[in-house]
Amino acid sequence: MSTNRHSTFQSSPESKRSWVLRRWLRVGVQFLMLAAAAAAVIYKMKFSPIPVRAHRVAYGPVVAEVLGIGTLEARVKTTISPRIQERLLEVLVDQGDSVKAGQLLARLDDGELKGLVEVSEAGLSAAKATEVRVRVDEARAQAVEQQARQDHQRTTDLVRTKVSSQAELDKAIERLQVAESDWHRARAATVEAQQQVQMAEKSLIYQRERFKFTRILSPYDGLVTRRDRDPGGVVVPGSSILQLVSTNELWVSAWVDETASAALAQGRKARVVFRSDPTKSYSGDVARLGLETDRETREFLVDVRVRELPPNWTLGQRAEVFIEAGQKTNVWVVPTQFVLWRDGEPGVFVAKHGKAEWRHLTLGLRGLETVEVVQGLSEDEHVILPIKPQQPSLKPGQRVEPK
Repeated sequence: MSTNRHSTFQSSPESKRSWVLRRWLRVGVQFLMLAAAAAAVIYKMKFSPIPVRAHRVAYGPVVAEVLGIGTLEARVKTTISPRIQERLLEVLVDQGDSVKAGQLLARLDDGELKGLVEVSEAGLSAAKATEVRVRVDEARAQAVEQQARQDHQRTTDLVRTKVSSQAELDKAIERLQVAESDWHRARAATVEAQQQVQMAEKSLIYQRERFKFTRILSPYDGLVTRRDRDPGGVVVPGSSILQLVSTNELWVSAWVDETASAALAQGRKARVVFRSDPTKSYSGDVARLGLETDRETREFLVDVRVRELPPNWTLGQRAEVFIEAGQKTNVWVVPTQFVLWRDGEPGVFVAKHGKAEWRHLTLGLRGLETVEVVQGLSEDEHVILPIKPQQPSLKPGQRVEPK
């Protein structure tokens, strides 16, 4: 049976050639199909129009802004601490409370100081009583001295007329000297009593002032940002009970590159974007410029006053400030993202007769979103960019399809 099949195969060479021809035909068709697909892909990549995003050149405003990054700070902030060492009796405010100037914030134990004030008051009363007594003694001593002086004068006159003896004159002189000494001593006692009254008055003022230290008052209108102590413990001078800030002036202390210093000035308009709410800008202005540049970062501090704050703000939160460095209106502008740089020179691609054409530009004022074009574009031209960021950059002469 196998012999018959072999003979049949050898007896039909035309069938063998036909089978080989069909096989090569199938291979050729597959190759042509692959070549056509490759050609289609190459054509699409090389010659089909690339969809691009287009923007028409037009007149408009441009605002140049300088960017700075910083934190929200209070211009005036105070650590509320006691001026004497005493037990903390009561804290009347808490974190987040608004306070007024002169408002009672905390109280210290005042028992001992109250007793010292009473002792000082009693001491002053005693000193004043002593002053009254020695003044009376001084008046009495003065009267005795005047009487002794008169007796001395009469005795002296009588001795001249030989009515009185020298012994009586000597006694009159002695009495006068004793009276004068008593008067001087009384006057010295009066001066001493006056000084004792002054000392007692000053001691009372001092103790009353210390007594006032037991009542800790707010130095200004502000906001309590932190509470550090609770009642019961002993506090010492310098230890923090509360942290208080003035809400009259809050600003963002931002670090700005030193190259922008020439374009900035006090009072320049600014806008503040807090990272807690990046979709909204808050108006502000430059309050003051720093006078020292960091040697490492080459940046300096700019304090930007914030006119309005977000509902939930915190001191120290991060923010970006955009400070106006220049402004122009009714000039040729294009979006900043369309401007490309080649070999340090700015330029854009424009759509010209369905193809991308490279244009060198002369730029003017540069903003964060738009840039002024001084030369290089004309009215109604369209600058273009690839729609998808991952697409390769355009090339001159490349076919484009603006969207």
